[in-house]
Amino acid sequence: MLDKEENDAQVFIVDDDASVRDSLRWLIESVQLKVQCFATAQEFLDGYQNQQTGCVVLDVRMPGVSGLDLQEELRQQQFVLPVIIITGHADVPMAVRAFQSGAFDFIEKPFNDQHLIDRIQQAIEKSRSQKVNLQRRQDARDRLQKLSSREAEVLDCIVSGYSNKKMARELDISVKTIETHRANLMSKMKAGSVSELVRIALLAEREND
Repeated sequence: MLDKEENDAQVFIVDDDASVRDSLRWLIESVQLKVQCFATAQEFLDGYQNQQTGCVVLDVRMPGVSGLDLQEELRQQQFVLPVIIITGHADVPMAVRAFQSGAFDFIEKPFNDQHLIDRIQQAIEKSRSQKVNLQRRQDARDRLQKLSSREAEVLDCIVSGYSNKKMARELDISVKTIETHRANLMSKMKAGSVSELVRIALLAEREND
């Protein structure tokens, strides 16, 4: 039985061919995954919310905005769902462009149904992992926002490996004051150790995966 997190996953199909959309929907729903279909890139952009978990199965050739152009637009918008490109008109430059824009996979038609299902399920697992990492990173950034400017300076020194004495010299304050700031840092950052404090600080500075 699927748990709640698995039930929340969505597979988004973007293809202008209604018969292909119907066929893909039937295949993907046969393994108890939720599916939403869109006939155009714009329909997808209008209907998708970036907090969702899942993946996108995207056709290359569509009227208006092509699949590859949509993929590039999603990348620029820091879209987080893995994208699986499917096409019956593949060539090397097309595949290179797709992967350079971050495609999870590039699959040529006709494809093996089980292979596509396997890749979709792997893409969903990647999506779940990315979502957890994004939540952790945002939580770390929220904690950083609670620091005073002086506490932030002390944190930078800790991350750089400074001793209390060196921090006191660098910031022109007493060692006792440094110790007070360190205690406040540990509390505000909800860190149980200096190593955990450093890990949270570095996590907050990372760009999105």
